[in-house]
Amino acid sequence: MKRFFIFFGIFGLANAAVFGAESGAQVFVVYNSRVPESKGVAEHYAAMRDVPSDQILGLDLPTSEKISRTDFREHLQKPLTKALESRRIIRWDTVTTPATKDQPRRVEQRIVATKVRYLVLCYGVPLIILKDPDLHEPDAEKLPEQLRRNEAAVDSELACLPFLANMLLAGPRVNAFYNCTNAQQLNLTNGIFMVTRLDGPTADIARGLVDKAMEAEKNGLWGRCYFDSRSFYDGPLKLGDEWIRYSAEVCRRLGFDTVLDTNFGCFPATFPMSQIAFYAGWYDENASGPFARPTVEFMPGAFAYHLHSFSAATLRSNRRQWVGPFLDRGVTATMGCVDEPYLGGTPNIALFFARFIDSGFSFGEAAYACQNYLSWQTTVVGDPLYRPFARAPMELMQDLARRHNKNLEWAYLWLTNVKLLRGEKLQSVIEALQTVDILGTSAVLQEKLADLREQEGKPALSVEALQQVLTLDPTPQQRVRVMLELSERLIGLGREEEAYKVYQQFLTQCPDYADPLSIYRNLLSLAQKLNHKADAAKYQREMGLLTQPSFPSAKGPPRRHGT
Repeated sequence: MKRFFIFFGIFGLANAAVFGAESGAQVFVVYNSRVPESKGVAEHYAAMRDVPSDQILGLDLPTSEKISRTDFREHLQKPLTKALESRRIIRWDTVTTPATKDQPRRVEQRIVATKVRYLVLCYGVPLIILKDPDLHEPDAEKLPEQLRRNEAAVDSELACLPFLANMLLAGPRVNAFYNCTNAQQLNLTNGIFMVTRLDGPTADIARGLVDKAMEAEKNGLWGRCYFDSRSFYDGPLKLGDEWIRYSAEVCRRLGFDTVLDTNFGCFPATFPMSQIAFYAGWYDENASGPFARPTVEFMPGAFAYHLHSFSAATLRSNRRQWVGPFLDRGVTATMGCVDEPYLGGTPNIALFFARFIDSGFSFGEAAYACQNYLSWQTTVVGDPLYRPFARAPMELMQDLARRHNKNLEWAYLWLTNVKLLRGEKLQSVIEALQTVDILGTSAVLQEKLADLREQEGKPALSVEALQQVLTLDPTPQQRVRVMLELSERLIGLGREEEAYKVYQQFLTQCPDYADPLSIYRNLLSLAQKLNHKADAAKYQREMGLLTQPSFPSAKGPPRRHGT
């Protein structure tokens, strides 16, 4: 597999302006007629995106997430193809390919005209095509032994609809449009159907995916970016780690506040993961750390991805694997694998970020441009039309200002980061930020000012800004992060008594923190140093209670590695 290198400029987002938003006329929708909620999801999506009524199809399908190869062919593939033909959504014709030095002359049926580019499968449509042990394909013997498998994700199989009647079902099919730069090439007439699903642990979650997507299209996809690499710099896992690190660099270079964790383990439960726009990491089997807790904060429109071989083995659980829990916690778009794909068969997530953000691709386009293989194990969950970067940032910023929209603070944060990326002097960037009229009411911008003051070498001013954040109604996880940083910076300035009070406030203001024991340790240390003997004895008693075997204490302090 070729290594993917990213080439983009600081203002690459402006490239998105060349793409116009697509309408529901580009989408065909399928629901399971046996599942009443499935039809409800389909109707809601069609109404929100103006999908023509003749581009909605109910099929009689199993209600399980798994479907046999025979049922897939007879009750999904064939009826879908027939409906597309009879409703004149697609048109087939005989196409002759002249002989070449390497290939004989070919005469075959191809889709030569189509009204749609996307296929949306709704909650209740099966997710996984089961292995068919009775399917014997002579050409399968030419594949490496580990790829002689005919199980697949329903989405990935239907992406090959133009070839399904005659192609080899065992193993993956090379995606001819991997790493494509022209989104319009991703089309049924070129042999690819962009298939996504509106799905999740509940029908309400599935229905809400289009609502959150359209909200982000209107107001922008803003927030913070978190990436979790494992520091593999050689060996067979190097490629996956490169994808994660390159993803972080894409987001950082495009103006997002970005955190890259290079510790071997995943983010711990103590990590204050707030206001997430993007997340990518690996490699736990089930949602862990902040994602296993209800306190994790996803912004409207957020995309999250965890690289694991079975991250989408079920979408019905809000605890097992990753895709279901992501959707349950508020993610708008995600991808995952239903079965073992092997590392090279997973999406190149760095390429996804580059196409989705920098190139302005729709979610469906970016998801299919980043997959090496189809007819394999990847499922794509979210509205395929979702295109939050269709407008240039400055245009969106002006629109937010006109509407006095709360997201304007994020646009100013982005502009501050872009100035730094352009090489403007830190002092001039700080001065410009201080002229922003909403600075005094924005917890987001005040926290940024605190970070810039720290970089400037003025910790006392950084502390002032952090103290201001706490008066401006920060989100719960932002409050956790700011209070912990404020305590550390106060101690660094020798202001232990103030830090002591912040830790005391932390216990009452952040009751859901995953590791209260660490806070009591800090309080005990400060109480002893400040000669607060009664408090020290109290904190020792509290620590004794917390260390009882029945208390599920988290391990490790919060970690922050900013890029």
